[in-house]
Amino acid sequence: MRAKDLMTYPVITVRPEAPAKEAARLLASHGFTALPVVDADDTVVGIVSEADLIRGRILPDPRSLIDDNPPTPPEPAAATVAGVMTTNPVVVALTADAVVLTKLMLDRHLRTLPVVNEGRLTGIVTRRDLLRTIARDDQDIARDVRHRLAVAFRRPWEVEVIDGVVSLASDSDDPEDRHIAEVIAGALPGVREVRLAEGARPEPS
Repeated sequence: MRAKDLMTYPVITVRPEAPAKEAARLLASHGFTALPVVDADDTVVGIVSEADLIRGRILPDPRSLIDDNPPTPPEPAAATVAGVMTTNPVVVALTADAVVLTKLMLDRHLRTLPVVNEGRLTGIVTRRDLLRTIARDDQDIARDVRHRLAVAFRRPWEVEVIDGVVSLASDSDDPEDRHIAEVIAGALPGVREVRLAEGARPEPS
């Protein structure tokens, strides 16, 4: 799988000059954890997260401040997205492998990866998108595998999927056919392993 197979599009974005409160409203209303920040050309210039917008915007309960030593007032929070966003965010290409996306998210503690094509924002991949592929129903995966193999081959293939593991069998023993079938199946969302039956499937008597 590649980024283009996983990404969500179109993407809800925000401009650097937008009020921080507007970005907070978008995150809260859509259930997102972060928003790409783009300029007029849809080039990604930053990313703004829940943490960026929460920081410095929650005041202490005034009932706890009635004493002789009130705390120092916090510095005013930035009014626009540009003042709180993370600049130079990690972005990935349409063709980035899902394994690379997963490693980036885990190693760099990222929840969201903007996907770009020729410098412009095209989609977005989140941890939830990766989880969605893991959670795909085996019957749906098997249906996709059968369809893709039927398009690529004249000979039929037997397909079984258990817990994301695809088992393939065919009456063909052509190594090239077997390799192509393995590549086709392995590129589909939800597939975590492909197993090919040894040797050709016996012809029916």
